[in-house]
Amino acid sequence: MTRLTSANVGLLAPTVAVPTYDRTAVTPGIVHLSVGGFHRSHEAMYVDALMNQGHAMDWGIRGVGLLETNDQMRDVLRAQDFLYTLVVKNGDGSWEPRVIGSMIDYLYAPDDPEAVVAAIADPRIRIVSMTVTEGGYNIDALTGEFAGDRDDVQADLAPGAVPRTMFGIVVEALARRRAAGLPAFSIVSCDNIQGNGHVAQRVFTAFARLRDPALAEWIAASVRFPSSMVDRITPQTSEADRLEVARRFDVEDDWPVLCEPFCQWVLEDDFSAGRPPFELVGAQIVDDVEPYELMKLRLLNASHQALCYPGYLVGYRYAHEVTTDPVFARFLVDYMTQEAIPTLRPVPGIDLHAYVAELIERFSNAEVADTLQRLCANTSDLIPKFLLPVIRAQLTTGGPITRSVAVVASWARYAEGKDEAGEPYQLDDVRGPALHAAAARQADDPLAFLTDNRALFGDLVDDSRFTTPYLALLESIQRQGVGPTLADLDSIVTAAVGS
Repeated sequence: MTRLTSANVGLLAPTVAVPTYDRTAVTPGIVHLSVGGFHRSHEAMYVDALMNQGHAMDWGIRGVGLLETNDQMRDVLRAQDFLYTLVVKNGDGSWEPRVIGSMIDYLYAPDDPEAVVAAIADPRIRIVSMTVTEGGYNIDALTGEFAGDRDDVQADLAPGAVPRTMFGIVVEALARRRAAGLPAFSIVSCDNIQGNGHVAQRVFTAFARLRDPALAEWIAASVRFPSSMVDRITPQTSEADRLEVARRFDVEDDWPVLCEPFCQWVLEDDFSAGRPPFELVGAQIVDDVEPYELMKLRLLNASHQALCYPGYLVGYRYAHEVTTDPVFARFLVDYMTQEAIPTLRPVPGIDLHAYVAELIERFSNAEVADTLQRLCANTSDLIPKFLLPVIRAQLTTGGPITRSVAVVASWARYAEGKDEAGEPYQLDDVRGPALHAAAARQADDPLAFLTDNRALFGDLVDDSRFTTPYLALLESIQRQGVGPTLADLDSIVTAAVGS
């Protein structure tokens, strides 16, 4: 067994692709905030691919862990000289391993936030990218604005404070660049948020405005926030994955990353200080990301929500189990073609119906073994962004919403905390206790899940075009189960609307 380190990378089996470039010659150009599996299967992979072609040697990545829980990532990456194995799991059962070398450092903010600020302020850094999840942007769910009154934000705004939040750290680095007369870097969001560049601009400038209005004006004028659409299914690495990578490839890697073959990155060409030539390794560089991101959010991401709650309730635990069940597969295809696609603009170069078929194929890749538990997590951040916009758009045009409403009803039933076999589970959601409490009241008040979570559902709570099918589908799911309900959706809703 060969331990994965810089000294040993040349000793790995020939079946494992390794960096062909001199890693000692790589210099930093990117700082990435919150290094997880997705970043390592996506942006870091693209940079590594460029380096293997002899490009972007001055675009090495410094990773940053922002949370106390990132200490394990810190320890693993440092022990492995920031190398890791990326394994593509093909649907035919074959695995393709590749060692990624584009990350050259990893800083742990809880240990030394000053080191992180200094690293970002380094004039060689031209891009700060992030994967902090939808909840990391500190946006008030009710107002849609930056929540500047939260304790951690206020602590960072105190005079002389050592910054701890993402906002405090990045804005302090920008303040130092401004004071030194250095150019600003670009801030690139790689999170599944519609208009993620615009959202990033709003929250960082809002924090800066609370700190120093003049600094906020400089940031608004100097920092570019390109939007992006990112896509690659990357499940959490399990201990079984780690052992299987070791068995197949004779490599000792404490945190490999395993992912599907598909990979897409659509990136707005709007940068403050240049960018790597990502188009040379398959990224799509465009003027307008919105058509692509809406396609992904309302088809792929919303379909993840459409399969995970009903699938989990009937006893499935993996995405491929759901999408190879004909009833569930039909439900997903009908949601995408009848309800989601009509809300989309034309997407240059994309056949949307072929994209739907490709999604079902991707979801059905048993080798990826994407867990429903992962897909069910953080729902209160996801449904309002991925699915509810489809419902609202369809209500505006008079289009069908039955399948979308069935997803919401399945979520409400899922929030009760027991599947159809009576097996209990915990809700992995920051609003978990409140969601569970609302679901527990459904027996006496069938609308409780909606009314108790008005901050999520807004005016839909008062719209009978939504609540009437919702009540009918929730009652059916509770009475006869998910499977029979999905098989007879239209009849159930027609009867309810006509009664």
